[in-house]
Parts: sequence; structure tokens; C-alpha cells
Amino acid sequence: MPRDFSIDRTRNIGIMAHIDAGKTTTTERILFYTGVNYKMGEVHEGAATMDWMEQEQERGITITSAATTCFWRNHRINIIDTPGHVDFTVEVERSLRVLDGAVAVFCAVGGVQPQSETVWRQADRYQVPRIAFINKADRIGADPDRGIAEMRQRLNANPIAIQIPIGLENSFEGVVDLIRQRAIVWHGEENGARFDVLPVPEPLRADVAQARERMIEQLAEVDDPVMQSFLDGQVPTDDELIAGLRRATIANRAVPVLIGAAFKNRGVQPLLDAVVDFLPSPADIPPVRGEDPLSGQPIVRPAADDQPFSGLAFKIMNDPFVGQLTFFRVYSGVLDSGSTVFNSSKKKRERIGRLLRMHANKREEIKDVAAGNIAAAVGLRVSATGDTLCDETAPIVLESMQFAQPVISQAIEPRTKADQDKMGHALQRLAMEDPTFRYDVDAESGQTIISGMGELHLEIIVDRMLREFKVGAEVGKPQVAYRETTSTTVEHEYRHIRQTGGHGQYAHVRLLVEPNPRGKGITFINKITGGLIPREFFPAIEKGFEAACQRGVIAGFPLVDLQGTLTFGSFHDVDSSAMAFEICASMCLREAAALSKPILLEPIMAVEVVTPDDYMGAVIGDLSARRGKVTGMEARGNVQTIQAEVPLATMFGYSTEVRSATQGRATYTMQFSQYAAVPLAVGEGILARVRGF
Repeated sequence: MPRDFSIDRTRNIGIMAHIDAGKTTTTERILFYTGVNYKMGEVHEGAATMDWMEQEQERGITITSAATTCFWRNHRINIIDTPGHVDFTVEVERSLRVLDGAVAVFCAVGGVQPQSETVWRQADRYQVPRIAFINKADRIGADPDRGIAEMRQRLNANPIAIQIPIGLENSFEGVVDLIRQRAIVWHGEENGARFDVLPVPEPLRADVAQARERMIEQLAEVDDPVMQSFLDGQVPTDDELIAGLRRATIANRAVPVLIGAAFKNRGVQPLLDAVVDFLPSPADIPPVRGEDPLSGQPIVRPAADDQPFSGLAFKIMNDPFVGQLTFFRVYSGVLDSGSTVFNSSKKKRERIGRLLRMHANKREEIKDVAAGNIAAAVGLRVSATGDTLCDETAPIVLESMQFAQPVISQAIEPRTKADQDKMGHALQRLAMEDPTFRYDVDAESGQTIISGMGELHLEIIVDRMLREFKVGAEVGKPQVAYRETTSTTVEHEYRHIRQTGGHGQYAHVRLLVEPNPRGKGITFINKITGGLIPREFFPAIEKGFEAACQRGVIAGFPLVDLQGTLTFGSFHDVDSSAMAFEICASMCLREAAALSKPILLEPIMAVEVVTPDDYMGAVIGDLSARRGKVTGMEARGNVQTIQAEVPLATMFGYSTEVRSATQGRATYTMQFSQYAAVPLAVGEGILARVRGF
């Protein structure tokens, strides 16, 4: 079946930003101006197309990434609108993994905010080209220049302004396009579709000339053809500037910056033009790399329809009408509805029941999906987030995704016997959807423990259980996900000897256990090369070592950030077995950990509070009382931005208290920073609670 749009006329983009910077509002305007929606839905009214979940509409925030497709200047644009709240950062992570470009939305008043930095680093990790849209230029205190300076300082980016505003705050009415040297002025606020393209206003001509010269100089520094024109004393043409900006953007050497006010319907059409002009098509990015699942040899697959099929499943969603949907990006080849694919990550065949093009939660059935496009499949049973789907005759395993570990837990109990029967199914489905959500049964208490990225994350999970799966549940108070680690180096040996009527059990290992740098995790090294222990027992020793790390020696929290080195051992010709060595390694580590002066670790959160000057003292005093450490302060107009590192254990209920202390005028954001040692006096209280004293 011929393609509707060639691969070079396809764009896969994400809209990403800090919470409340205007991502969803911008996306709603894009859908309106591209003709997908006949009216614009507003976030504050709970009517935004992309915020289709009940929880999103009630709270006015984006919780899950939503995909849609629109068309502009004879290009097909696949869009994913991502959440801005740090509790749902997994949605940004998996979206960026499969996108070719992104629009980073910044608030003209707030500038670069904490979650802006988080999503920017995620985009850096996947080398996603970006353009920036400085939104809310109509707000009091708007300062796009400060936002551009913060992008340079905080994000280590190279922003190149390709527009300057015509007025700001209440007088914002349009922008000057520095490339084409023309003014774009919008009329009214009703739908913003009416705008005039005019010559540059006389009062702005000197500023425009200066800003354009600065834009060309910045571009010349990162693009050789523009640099050559610059050195030859020639002024690059408009087409040469667009081509140069496109090359620099795709190579991640520059970030074109545009200005607008999406809520007032100003600046969205030039943003769409910039998506087409500067962001890459699937053919512009390097071919996807993977490896042969059998030999491990590297494989490269160009983005072309005539290549063997390969794709990556990046999101699982439960649809009440069609069941489980698997969202996937096609990197090469064409996939037909009703065909069979090979899940090379799990080495299983899967049958594609139906293929769907998604528009938020609405579905459009399609017959096939070609290279460079995003679709959803019905009928996949074993595929999970990060799995590779491919042609069985040309298997490939693509790079998967890394997800953050949960930092907060709660006990959950079903309300009735009927709820108990349904709860396991609901938790299983939700955990398959969300890789940062975990659930487990405590071996001692028998309680079901759910774990996630924050209070809001778990609140949404419990709410979804009730609404989508009709499971009533009671939850306990949030619990912090503590960890344990070693503080000194210990070398310890253990002999495992059991004599029974038949064959006995014998194993002997010596482990050198030492602390790892914070955040490095668990590592195991085997330094035995001779015949002290047969080679076939090495995997069992490592397995026993890793199993022992799941439960620490102080209070049963998992062990982290330690290294175990196998330095010596012995075996018995008859009584040694893999099981004996697994038990031996596990017991050896437990005893070594107990001797290594183990310490308790707690999650530390990076907190940023934006408060009026009048309440700064009260906010800092409260953070200090929560064992917080202020790491920085910055004045932004008549408000102060306070950065601090605070233990998560002291931050429960902070939103209510900070609003009360500042008459509702302060806002804050919080995200996981690192694990740190718990002070001795605090640790004793934690252990007393855990042990039930």
C-alpha cells in the first residue's frame, strides 16, 4: 500500500516541559490550527483533547502521554504530549526514546524550572534535537531574554533566538521573524487564526537588525556553510539560514527559540512552521542500531520501507473497549494488520490483531504502518515497555530503556472479599503499563505493598483501580523506600556444609565486600581464574550474592552501592552443587554485610520553592526544620526561588503546609536527587518503628 506521506515529510515530535508551562494548551492549539479539532479544549475547563483521563481533567494536569497525528504544510506530524509532573517522568522517558525531535516549552515568567532541567537531560540522553517555545509572553513579569540566558546557563544549551516579541505582558501582540525580517501580528484572542504579516515596525528596526546579526553570528559558529558566507562578507539568504538552522538543530548544536502565548492563540502557526523547517524526519537521523540476539553482533537498520521490519514497544495502555494496547514505533520496514511478529527481547512470537492510529483515546483502524510512524497494536500478549518487535527472519534487539527506582511505598488492602479477588489482576495490569510502579507482598506481614515515584503517583494508581477496575481499596500512610549499604571493607569466608542420608552439600567461598560510590549500585567481580571452583558454579555464586542484596541486615531494606569480589573458594567432587554455592554466597554476603558497619540510606529530594519575598524567612525556617539544606537562592522579579535538598521522609503533606504559611502564594516542585546516610538519632527511630518497638 503506497504511503500517504513520504518519510522525509514525516515528523515525530514530543511536547515536553515543566508542569504548568503550557504543553497541553500548546498542543490543543496545534490540533485546532491543523484542522484536527474544530474547537479548542481548555485545560482549566477539563476539556483538553490530550488530557482525556478523568484524573487529568479533574486535576488540570497531564498524567499519561497521549499520541495524536496532524498535518501541516503537506507534512504528517505525529505528536506525543508528555506530563510535566516529576511523578510521571517515565512517560517522558519512554516517549523521548522513540521520538525524532521535541518542542521544549518554557514559561516566559518562570524560565527554566526544575522539571524543565529533568526532561532536557532525558532528551540529551537520547540525543533528541529540540526547538524551544517560550510561552506565556502575555503574562505579567514575562522576560524571554532571561529564559534564553537560563537555557544557556542551566541546560548548557546553545539557544538561537529566531524571533523577538512585539511588546510583552499586556501589550504582547506578535513577533518579528528574524530570518525573513517580517512582523507577524495577531488580532483578537478568540481563535488567533487571523494574523497579518507586515513590514518590521519602524521603532523596532534597530533592535531587529542587531538581533538578526547576533542570530547569524551564533549560527555561523556551529554551521560551516553559514560560516563560509560570513567570512566571505556575504549575507546568507533566508533559505541558507533555514538550511543552516536545520543542520545545526538536527546535529544538536543549536536550539531555535520561538516566542508566543498559546492561551491567547498567538505564536502557534510559526511554531508549526519551525517543526517542519528545523526538526528531523526519520530519514534525517542516524539509522537505528541494535544487535543480533544470537551472536551479539551489531546491526544497523536504515529508516526505509524495503528493510526488514523492526520496531520498539514503548507504552502499554489498557483500553476499556479493545483491551490492551501496545504503542510502538516502526524504525524499518512495514507491518501489516493480522501479521505475526517476533518479540526478540522475550524470544516469543506475537500476532498483531489490529493496528490503530491513536488520537488521544480515540482510535482509527489502519491496514498497515510504515517506517518512521507510530501506531498501537491490539492482541500482543507478552510484549512490555522496551521490547523489540521484528521480522523473525531478520531478528534484531534494539536498545531498551532505563527507568528510575520507586522512592515511596504504601500498604494497600482490599475493602471486600470481591475486591481481593480483583486487586491482583488490577495491580498486574497497572504494573505492566507503568515500569516505575511496583507491587509486592511483604513476607512477614502478608500485606500488599505498592511503590511508586511520589504521593501523587500512588494516589492516581489507587484512583485508577477504583474507576477502571472497580476495585475498592484502603491505603496506609506513605512509607519511604529506605536502603542499606556498607561503610567499611570486609573480607569474609563461609563454608556451607550439610550432611544428609545421601549426597551432602558442600561449598566454600571468600568474598571481599567494599562500598561502591553512591548511585553506582551492586557489582560482582570474579577474580578466581584457576581450578579452585569449577566454572559452572560461578553463575550460582553471583545469583546467591544478588539474592542476598534484596534484604539487608539492619532492617531488611535492600542493599545498594556495594561491590563483592570472589577471591577464593573450594569445592567437593561429590557434594558440591549449584544450589550449595548459591546458598553459600548468600550467607557469606549476609555475614560480611553485618560486619561492615552497615548504614541506613534515605532518599533526598531536590526541592525548589518559589515564594514572595515576604515569606522567604518562613519558608527557609520550615525547610531547615525538615532537616533540609538550602543550596541556593535566586531573585526573579518580586519572588524568590529557593533550592534545597530535603529528606523525603519529612516532606509528606508539605504542599498544604507551605500554602498555609504563605497564604497560598508559594509553589514548589520536588524530584528525587540521591540517597544519603540517615543521621544516627533519626535512624534509631526508624529502626524502632520497623521492628515494632
